[in-house]
Amino acid sequence: MATAMASASWADLLSGRNGVRSVALAGGTALHAVNIYVVTTIMPSIVRDIGGLAYYAWNTMVFVVASIIGATLAAALAGRLGGKGAYLLGLAVFSVGALVCAAAPSMPWLLAGRSLQGLGGGVLVSLAYVLIRQVFEPALWSRAMGLVSAMWGIATLSGPAIGGVFAQLGEWRWAFWSLLPAVAVLGAIVLAWLPSAPAGGERAAVPGGRLALLALSVLAVSMASLAASRALQCLGIGISLALAALIVRADRHAQVRLLPTGSYAPSRLRSLYLVMALLVIGSTVEIFVPYFLQTILGHEPLEAGYLTAVMAAGWSFGSMLSAGRDRAFGARCIRFGPLLMAVALALLAWQLQRPAAAAQGIGFGALCVFLACVGLGIGMAWPHLLTRLLEAAPAEEGALASSSISTVQLYAMSLGAAVAGWVANAAGLSEPGGVPGARAAALWLLGGFAPLAALGLPVARRAAPARA
Repeated sequence: MATAMASASWADLLSGRNGVRSVALAGGTALHAVNIYVVTTIMPSIVRDIGGLAYYAWNTMVFVVASIIGATLAAALAGRLGGKGAYLLGLAVFSVGALVCAAAPSMPWLLAGRSLQGLGGGVLVSLAYVLIRQVFEPALWSRAMGLVSAMWGIATLSGPAIGGVFAQLGEWRWAFWSLLPAVAVLGAIVLAWLPSAPAGGERAAVPGGRLALLALSVLAVSMASLAASRALQCLGIGISLALAALIVRADRHAQVRLLPTGSYAPSRLRSLYLVMALLVIGSTVEIFVPYFLQTILGHEPLEAGYLTAVMAAGWSFGSMLSAGRDRAFGARCIRFGPLLMAVALALLAWQLQRPAAAAQGIGFGALCVFLACVGLGIGMAWPHLLTRLLEAAPAEEGALASSSISTVQLYAMSLGAAVAGWVANAAGLSEPGGVPGARAAALWLLGGFAPLAALGLPVARRAAPARA
């Protein structure tokens, strides 16, 4: 086996039948990822056309919550329908969502379409990892997973370009239509090359009750962002916290768990999850950055899209920079990541209050640096957080620990989007709106998330102590 692993090459993965199957599995992830950056870039154009600025963050929130549900259902669908059937179902749901978004006359219709896109996309992303073990030899698993992960980097470059071009032309609806040819090509490849047999003999169980509670907990925060009175806002936050407590209580004693044993008790495992969640929540300010850049600084949609991608590029660069380094370096990255993100968010909030200076020259360069450092903070810590998490989890729950990474990341992302929408609306994003509302929202959102990221500092010291 060791000899086979060593002899496997990229040519083995990307040629012949393996090559076509690689396109199918990586293509589903690429479709999902590109869609995220396309919509992030065109959202300012969408709200100018159909309204719904108060629901700006809901676009990401409903998409990510639906993605969690889709990702959780993927293994069960593969067991029932086979890899081919599950993949085609995911593509069909995603396509219906894209059609609804393209024809949406108002924000509620757009959110319905985004929910369908998230549900189908979540199935596609999770199926990529489920089916790798079914369609490739073990010697190719590592490279296949690397290829799938690389699709997020491609999305960082291509998504803002696609969305920005359609936004510049004033045709944001065509950004959704443009995804359908890619769906058709993927569907044809899947029909011809993916196996039809069910993936594994037993049907995977789905923790449906806890998934419903998870979705409701995020929805409660989002509803609070629309409430006019502080009392109703506090009620929404309280309901969200109560539902989160119910999820923890139910998961402790469940047969099919969301997180490994020991995740809820004081432990290094819990500290690692908390650092991951705080860093992901801090990064969700990304969804408002294109709007701030266009409204406050006057950037064109294409420029704003690529400036937003600088944050994602910082994550990718930080991961490549720190991955593979020794444990001492990794521990420093984990402890330094929350600090770097907190400082970068605070400086970004300050810079956006100086539109004349931030739009050109040294100020523009500083803006790019601050955006990159937000992503760099999480990127440098991320590979070491995941490595330590897999080490800290019980040996017999390795598969659960691996799947829990996506669960925690997506839940933190959806919760962060909901909280970001609440803060932005409370600060005046939609009322009074315009440039004053955007500047106030930028100050409170970025400035408020900075101390939130800083909360990860003491937790990170417990997760990665200086001396093991």
